[in-house]
Amino acid sequence: MRLRHIEIFHAIYTTGSITNAAKILHVSQPSVSKVLSHAELQLGFNLFERVKGRLIPTEEAEMLFDEVDKIYQQMRSIKNTAQNIKKSEFGSIALGVTPALGFDAIPNVIANYHQDYPNVTFDIQTIHNDAVMQSLLEHKCDLAILFSPHSMPGITSIPLAESELVIVYPKDKFPNAPKKLTLNEVSDSEFIDISDSGPLADMLWARVMEEDIAFTSSIKVQTYFIAARLVARGLGVCVVDRYTAEGNLTENVAIASFEPALTFNINAVHLENRTKSKVIDEFIPYLTNGISTT
Repeated sequence: MRLRHIEIFHAIYTTGSITNAAKILHVSQPSVSKVLSHAELQLGFNLFERVKGRLIPTEEAEMLFDEVDKIYQQMRSIKNTAQNIKKSEFGSIALGVTPALGFDAIPNVIANYHQDYPNVTFDIQTIHNDAVMQSLLEHKCDLAILFSPHSMPGITSIPLAESELVIVYPKDKFPNAPKKLTLNEVSDSEFIDISDSGPLADMLWARVMEEDIAFTSSIKVQTYFIAARLVARGLGVCVVDRYTAEGNLTENVAIASFEPALTFNINAVHLENRTKSKVIDEFIPYLTNGISTT
């Protein structure tokens, strides 16, 4: 039996007539009769007998119906799923995220999105700028959220928000808790070094060189949140992005912006030759709003 045969047979069996079957399928009665005749011809036996104006299933039809009903339910499921996909109610997003956004920003974005699209699934992995191209090419992620990504051939970049580098310092270092500091004002402190941690570190050290600042540093890290946690232990000061700083605040540390500010862009990137899915297009406004208000 073809799928159209199954649909017609199921409709007649459950409604008891060609007239009713035609109504629920939104087709003409002659069309239903024609498909039924074709199905019976292919099967080699009758599916219904006409008794007092009604179509009564034959013994063969009764034996066949359970299997046909299983297929019919699967067809309905496929149809419903397709409709849901069209409405962005189903789908999946493989998301690569720079670690700093994992403290609050991305979890908040996904929580808000999930309220409106609960059937969209996520596969989230942390990703660093130097690994993003490989992850996109290997389809490990559909979309990556990065700080200050370099321009790369074959990659489309979508601006999301702007943020800044900040100084994280022990409160007892500056009891008046200044909201802005210069590098010179913290140059006498032990400095938690993040010099090998990507484009933000390059930005910081360009400022250090510009202002000809010499730091004392006995601890070097590559992970921003470790630097922030070391400051909380009273081991010095560090410079990290604001997301990391605010995600690791403790009672004994404070945050200050640079004077003048050191800002950077946050971008979503994806492969240029790979069309974004509808769910990703729906997700990006949540991303833009959530990151820019964090």
